Amino acid sequence: MPRTDISGVAELQSLALAAVLCFAPSGALLAQTSDNQSSAQSQSWTATTDLNSNNANPTRSTESHTQNGNRTVDTRSLQRLGSDGQFEPYQDIETETVKVNSSTVRTVTRTFGRDSDGQKTLVQVREEEKRTTPGGDSSVVRVVSNPDANGRLQTVQRDLEQTKKISNNVEETKTTTLLPGINGDLAPAMQVQERRQRGANGTLESQRTTSLPDVSGDWQVSETRHATTKQEGNTHSTEESVSRLDPDGKLSEVSRTVTKESDGPGEKSASTQVYSVDVPGSGRDGSLHLVNRSTTTQHTTSTGQQTTQSQVEQPDPGDPGAGLRVTLRTTDTVRPASSGAQATQTIQALDPNGNLTVVSVDTTKSDNIGVVKVQIAPSEKQK
Repeated sequence: MPRTDISGVAELQSLALAAVLCFAPSGALLAQTSDNQSSAQSQSWTATTDLNSNNANPTRSTESHTQNGNRTVDTRSLQRLGSDGQFEPYQDIETETVKVNSSTVRTVTRTFGRDSDGQKTLVQVREEEKRTTPGGDSSVVRVVSNPDANGRLQTVQRDLEQTKKISNNVEETKTTTLLPGINGDLAPAMQVQERRQRGANGTLESQRTTSLPDVSGDWQVSETRHATTKQEGNTHSTEESVSRLDPDGKLSEVSRTVTKESDGPGEKSASTQVYSVDVPGSGRDGSLHLVNRSTTTQHTTSTGQQTTQSQVEQPDPGDPGAGLRVTLRTTDTVRPASSGAQATQTIQALDPNGNLTVVSVDTTKSDNIGVVKVQIAPSEKQK
């Protein structure tokens, strides 16, 4: 399920889509709130989404969730409209989660495509096994495998993650990613270390360091991220600073993101401002500039109907000094029904003339109302 980093102009252009994914549901309207997570996992449900975009072939997404004892299966099937006017499958994603025992959870995700004859073929397998200890430490092994020309699975990535609780308020996570080397054998290619410390009044400080091997095979820091999260009343705020190596080999700040969220009776709102040294349409001057602002408001009526409106503002590459302009606007409406829920998502984007026009209207029907509630994503990443 959907939930981006800033690394130059190209990534800034993808923030519009990222905002939709953060504030809108997976697929079209398929996100669960934390309040509904446990209840949704204890029962079966299905949801179907029709996606209709301008100048694009209509597609349909069908998702299902079933649970039997300690085994949970989630499936997602994507279909596109064929030349005969009928929907035909082109991708299937199947995720099986098994709680082996009180300390071990194993998850396998299989992605299938279609060959030239329309036959279902395996594209990728992702396996994860997580073990936890009574003291709160955990270890995770993730393996990604792709089939070779003969259909045999070959490991293309392995992640080794270790999380340790240093104290009641401090924990550290170290993740090493192994990728195929020149000889095809897996070798360490990236290492990420993160330290999280909780303070008074719900404050959370995190420091994330990414290192890459140099020509000698020694780890060299390539990026650092420092984030501070605070809770004041019903307002939740996060400020994150990202630093990367400059041409002189020194770490310098390249972006800063400030997020604020508030939650009141029947109302929620969120805003994110991104500052970067990279401004579309202009060169670097060594300073941070506001390059993206996204805002979201959500209203829930006494009858359960939920309306979420969000928009993204970005500078015009042709006139970067003119300030921000609205480049994307989405409206999500979820209506409860006797047999579940129905939802509609409308997306507007800038056309070549600089006007906002409707580019897609997606509809979702589900037999579980908890599946189609739109969630405003929390700033803090849960570990």
